Amino acid sequence: MDSWGSELWDQYDIIEKHTQSGLDLVEKYVKFVKERTEIEQNYAKQLRNLSKKFNFKRGSKEEPECRLSSYQSFLDILNEMNDYAGQRELIAENMMMNICIDLTKYLQELKLERKTYLIDAKRAQQSLESTYKQLDNSKKRFEREWREAERAAQYAEKTDQDINATKADVEKAKQQAHMRAHVAEECKNDYAAQLQKYNKEQSQFYFSDMPLIFNKLQDMDEKRVQKLAHGYILFSDTEKNVMPIIGKCLEGITKAGTNVNESNDSMVIIEQNKSGFERPGDLEFEDYSQGINRASSDSSLGTPKGPMDLLGKNRSKNFWLFSKRSKLSPATLPPFSTPPAPSPANGPPSPKFGRDPLSYCLKEINKTVKPRISSFRTLRRSPTVTEDFGHLPPEQRRKRLQLKLEEIGKELQKEVDQSEALGKMKDVYEKNPQMGDPASLASQISQTSLNIERLRGDLSKYETWLAEAGGRGETLRYRSHTFNNNGAHELHSPDGAHSGESTPDASQAIYAEFDDDFEDEELAAPIGKCTAMYNFPGASEGTISMQEGEVLAVVEEDKGDGWTRVRRTNGDEGYIPSSYVTIDLNK
Repeated sequence: MDSWGSELWDQYDIIEKHTQSGLDLVEKYVKFVKERTEIEQNYAKQLRNLSKKFNFKRGSKEEPECRLSSYQSFLDILNEMNDYAGQRELIAENMMMNICIDLTKYLQELKLERKTYLIDAKRAQQSLESTYKQLDNSKKRFEREWREAERAAQYAEKTDQDINATKADVEKAKQQAHMRAHVAEECKNDYAAQLQKYNKEQSQFYFSDMPLIFNKLQDMDEKRVQKLAHGYILFSDTEKNVMPIIGKCLEGITKAGTNVNESNDSMVIIEQNKSGFERPGDLEFEDYSQGINRASSDSSLGTPKGPMDLLGKNRSKNFWLFSKRSKLSPATLPPFSTPPAPSPANGPPSPKFGRDPLSYCLKEINKTVKPRISSFRTLRRSPTVTEDFGHLPPEQRRKRLQLKLEEIGKELQKEVDQSEALGKMKDVYEKNPQMGDPASLASQISQTSLNIERLRGDLSKYETWLAEAGGRGETLRYRSHTFNNNGAHELHSPDGAHSGESTPDASQAIYAEFDDDFEDEELAAPIGKCTAMYNFPGASEGTISMQEGEVLAVVEEDKGDGWTRVRRTNGDEGYIPSSYVTIDLNK
């Protein structure tokens, strides 16, 4: 295989320029990927802001429209877009970590390695140049001394032939020539040695040192190209790796579209807005030509028979007519609806009617109808919200009362559980004073008792309102469903049916059942396991003993009172201090 050392032995400048260009390419690619990650991050940020902008606010999520499938699907789309933005952020993060940071670190190593090789090449070249200067100096000295030796020999020969020269002069000239010849011979030997040394170093330089350095630079450059190629592949693979998750996000958006159910949305609208009112009956004909029956006229005005009565009563704050509050007060009735003064039969008409009773009646009817038409504006105003939900139509009122009862039941059960836990903790403190002071729990126990009494009062109050709204049977089913899991008994009459007459006594029976032991309950499935760190005697009622290192099943988490309910393999259950164990809950 051809190599730079054998083929480019004389192209030092080209190799230096090429390796520098390769490093520049790596640096340029790192900047390219870094800008790509910035684009991805900005894109993800804009997607998150978009999802946040169009997402429903916390309060608006409780609006009735949010129960519609079209609204839920839109929320699903926003959530999927948020997840999609997270995947774009993941792409940017992986590109930054696996490409930019890795290549930047590798680039620094390459620069250091290249610098080392170039320094070695320059050092070898400087050594060769130094040897060449020594060779050149020895050569010039040999040349100079040889010429001096020739001149000395010629002078000695000339002096020897001169008849006027003395023997001493001739002998001196010969000695001088001999000395110059000896120095020239030494310079010649030195020049020959320097030449041999230079030739050896030159051969070492061109056949060994520089090819070795060039081959190392070639190996470094090939590794750089290979690393850069891997970076090119990572640029694609980084996005490919998240494509399945992005595909799931897009599938989620498609599924959100297919989950829209227009028929179900229509049923939800009906369920949310069904009033429970009966349709108005036909209007009765009132023959004013035969005289006015003011008593019937008064009753007809107070009965909702037409669309005006259904659409609003401008003189009353309550929108729904069939409640007692929506009836017209005597002060709001038209003048002719008041009982007339007694008059003789077939006598003259009342002075109020004047000469034309029919025109007067129509005039009074107009006075009654006109303000009712203007009451359309009041439909846009929210009715006054009452605690018993009397502002709602009957059907919606029953549903809201049912929901309120469920909420109160859950709160009540929570307070009862806390009361039981505090009682057990107090019992443990009394038997083991080193664990705590029982008096410190008095305020909490008192507050919990007050909360239970308040919630029981609220429960009774809302049950009464629900019974008034026509939901007595539903109330009983609700209460039995709510409290059966806590030791309460269903309410049945002697013949096996639900009894509405025994509601007060039954509710008291329900409350009395809250303090039943859990021996009557079904065994709850464990939610995790725990390992005892210390021994616990379990001497108090409701607690269970354990040994250090013993593994128990967790049945109920710590509710903030410092106790955890556990079970042994033999079925024994009880409470233990949460701080005595390490808990591992199931995920």
